[in-house]
Amino acid sequence: MVGAVPGHVPVMSAEVLAYLRPAGGETYLDGTLGGAGHARLILEASVPDGRLVGLDRDPEALERGRRRLAHFGPRVQLFHSNFSHMAAVASEARIAGFDGILLDLGVSSYQLDESRRGFSFRADAPLDMRMDPSTGSTAAEVVNGAEEQELARIFRDFGEERFARRIARKIVAVRQAAPILTTAQLAELVRDAVPGGKVPARIHPATRVFQALRIFVNDELRHIADGLEQAVALLRPGGRLVVISFHSLEDRLVKHFFRQEARACICPPRVPRCVCNHRPRVELLTRKGVRPGAEEVENNARARSAVLRAVRRLAEV
Repeated sequence: MVGAVPGHVPVMSAEVLAYLRPAGGETYLDGTLGGAGHARLILEASVPDGRLVGLDRDPEALERGRRRLAHFGPRVQLFHSNFSHMAAVASEARIAGFDGILLDLGVSSYQLDESRRGFSFRADAPLDMRMDPSTGSTAAEVVNGAEEQELARIFRDFGEERFARRIARKIVAVRQAAPILTTAQLAELVRDAVPGGKVPARIHPATRVFQALRIFVNDELRHIADGLEQAVALLRPGGRLVVISFHSLEDRLVKHFFRQEARACICPPRVPRCVCNHRPRVELLTRKGVRPGAEEVENNARARSAVLRAVRRLAEV
């Protein structure tokens, strides 16, 4: 793939460039720098003087991005920050608005591949899952400290796990004897707790539990909601916001927000005439979520669940 960083394949790169339309003289924000694959493509497409602000809450990702984008010199500014704080970052960077913003949501390939971070059950590791290891509670602290009802809620609401109560009950029983501290311990516990968990399947029975814990530990849905609102506010007229989601909870948030911001009225259906005075702030560029092509999915399995949505900022009325 043209412009890809060795060891990192940015998902739906052709689609990102097609909807973002990077150009020289413009300013862009990559709110989820990750492996810097998308950032590099945007900078290459916006020569000679396009600028990019890159954010990541993971200091390790930020340092990788700093090294891999160093040759772009002053065209790049990188910040250790969550994209939900992009307005504060823009103010610090003295940038009034952006011509394009990209959010590539969820966990990165590097975080999954680095077993010591505890995001995956493919290797035994400490049960951590924090995207920023310097803040917040670890997944182990949640698993060993939360009440049974709270654990069930986490698995149900953030993982859409049908056996949430059964798994929560099993966790509470097991941790009474000894704490659950590693990814392998938790994965095996979930396999034992769910009906048919021992039967080989395409999707590991612990997949949704790990997803739920990661989302909860990193407060991902709240950050997405805050980030979307700030992103639209920071776009210049005609600027574009592109978001890639990887599971239904993320995508529903993005879809609902985009549709609401594209509507002229957001009054409840029972209200006979509009009283909200809402004005559309964006135009939908993707009526339906755009999915990767078969060739990309074949070459990059992590792209298979990706959904891209994009909007264009309208001028103020």
